Amino acid sequence: MFEKILIANRGEIALRIQRACRELGIKTVVVHSEADRDAKYVKLADESVCIGPASSALSYLNVPAIISAAEVTDAQAIHPGYGFLSENADFAERVETSGFVFIGPKAETIRLMGDKVSAKDAMKVAGVPCVPGSEGELPDDPKEIVKIARAVGYPVIIKAAGGGGGRGMRVVHTEAALVNAVQMTKQEAGSFFGNPAVYMEKYLENPRHVEIQVLADQHGSAIYLGERDCSMQRRHQKVIEEAPAPHIAPRLINRIGERCAEACRKIGYRGAGTFEFLYENNEFYFIEMNTRVQVEHPVTEMITGVDIVQEQIRVAFGEKLRYKQKDIVCRGHAIECRINAEDPFTFVPSPGNITFYHPPGGPGIRVDSHIYQGYKVPSHYDSMVAKVISYGDTREQAIRRMRIALSEMSIQGIKTNIPLHQELMQDARFVEGGTSIHYLEQKLADKGEVKA
Repeated sequence: MFEKILIANRGEIALRIQRACRELGIKTVVVHSEADRDAKYVKLADESVCIGPASSALSYLNVPAIISAAEVTDAQAIHPGYGFLSENADFAERVETSGFVFIGPKAETIRLMGDKVSAKDAMKVAGVPCVPGSEGELPDDPKEIVKIARAVGYPVIIKAAGGGGGRGMRVVHTEAALVNAVQMTKQEAGSFFGNPAVYMEKYLENPRHVEIQVLADQHGSAIYLGERDCSMQRRHQKVIEEAPAPHIAPRLINRIGERCAEACRKIGYRGAGTFEFLYENNEFYFIEMNTRVQVEHPVTEMITGVDIVQEQIRVAFGEKLRYKQKDIVCRGHAIECRINAEDPFTFVPSPGNITFYHPPGGPGIRVDSHIYQGYKVPSHYDSMVAKVISYGDTREQAIRRMRIALSEMSIQGIKTNIPLHQELMQDARFVEGGTSIHYLEQKLADKGEVKA
């Protein structure tokens, strides 16, 4: 096994990876910005290296500094976590050519799946169902664009081929607005992602967001670890995730899961990954693949008993998967609430000093967090400060346990979205299960708290 791994990330995921390494007997190197000098995982690491100022562009996205840190500490592998450089094919390639192991897929796989057009093409070949849409990138000819939209049927959604994070997409309901929407999305795509290519898909009116977790090794084995429902979203950002997805027949999950595992075998995938789907009227439609560990991986770990981060590390070292598909048995139900440092209803970020912190506990409760009393939440990064995960034998028990956990949790000195989560845990539609991806935004808009 690796003797030393460098963790190229921050926040709760840096601590999560560190814990997995410690359990495997692996020493850790943590890189950090000046703003994260006092982070818990920096104090707990075997070695730490400051790689730049607070700005992520000068620190966590600074490839030469990260490679240098790996060299001076004699690390053998680099784990990118999620966000930052985790799905950057050039970074993965640079890691490997510099003599280190990238804990994730090969660079060419990241490129293939990172471009939404090539990803859809690969999935079609592998037999994974996709949303009806354009065959690849949209042409420049306005007449051809109109022709494609008529064939797909309105409403349509224009998406950036290299997009992600909810940016670079625009819904179009009428032909009159189509060409202008395409041009605007192209400009946005070029600005945000350095790639102006866009494509078109049928816009599903009330879908759910359901994803399949996969693990694959470099020896041709691949399995799926059930599904997650991530439909409770605001502006394409997930707020609550759960596993399994409520009210979807297991036979449908098994069928799509097998196709995802087969797709991994066909593209030579290595590591952990997630196939994201829109689900409507008992049909799955592929939208993208995340070639990294997901924020919401704990809910899958809770119901399967598989440590996804440790499996990432084992596979990267060259080991064969320790599990066959028949070994994966999903038991019970798990729910994850993302706790953000923000106003619970206006969503304005709320960085600052945490003057008091009391995490919840009790049966079936897991808290993944890097914060502590006295910690200063920086203003430079994503606002998530903790993930609270509840597990129960049934979904009803998981919800009850989450309600108790949220009532016990106390973070003072900053605002958090805990009150929003408490409200959602009492929401009749959420309790029933199976809400669409538009439900939360519509709920907030109806209350007049924020614009949908």
